[in-house]
Formats: sequence, structure tokens, C-alpha cells
Amino acid sequence: MVTGKCQCGAIRYEASGEPAYSAICHCGDCRASAGAPMVGWALFPQDQVTISGEPVRYQSSENAVRHFCGVCGTGLFYTNAVIFPGSIDIQTATLDDPAALPPQAHIQMAEAAPWMEQAHELPKFDRYPVGP
Repeated sequence: MVTGKCQCGAIRYEASGEPAYSAICHCGDCRASAGAPMVGWALFPQDQVTISGEPVRYQSSENAVRHFCGVCGTGLFYTNAVIFPGSIDIQTATLDDPAALPPQAHIQMAEAAPWMEQAHELPKFDRYPVGP
């Protein structure tokens, strides 16, 4: 079982069993919704996910619904009855244990930011670098 929550804790969830996948999505809709270059997702059957609290829902396209906390704004879930009937995608950055569901793939690379291929070559810092 994995557990998680929004940033303020108003919404919590538990998911049991194994997800169908854990992936990092680079599509334009995910980027726009999260305000980030990519979003991690793990897909579970809806009947294996228990949600405490009431996420706000936003229909981001004809069949897609994004669920987020109305208090702190954290993106939490994605449902699409056409593409993923009976399933719910959970944003893996909201897991209590960030190592619980490591990604298995990058998806929607056709829509990735053009600089994403070179992102791993950027300098890395353990903490925010301080001045010159």
C-alpha cells in the first residue's frame, strides 16, 4: 500500500496493490496543469484507491479530469473514462514515500520541452547554490 497527501494535508489517499505503471509524463497538458516540465504518475484501479477529503475537479480536455486540493492547489489525480476506464492516475510527487513508485518510463516525449534531452547534463547542486 502507498499513501500520500496534498501539501497542506486537507486531502489524503491510500492505494493498494501494484500500479499498472509509474511514468513521467511530458505532455503539454501535464506541463500546463502542474507548471512544471514533467509530472510523475502511477495508474491504479479506482476501487483500490481511497481518498479522504474532497478534491476540486477541472475538466482539462474532452475526457480528462484533473483533481487537486482547493486549499493549497496541489495536483493529485487524473481520470479519463475513455483512455483509462475504471482507473485513476496518482501524481507520484504527492506520495508520502517518494521512493515507493520509481518511474519506469518517460511518456509523451513527442511533446517534451525541447531542452529536455539535455537536462541531465545541467550542473547539479545538493542545495540551492549561494551567490557567486
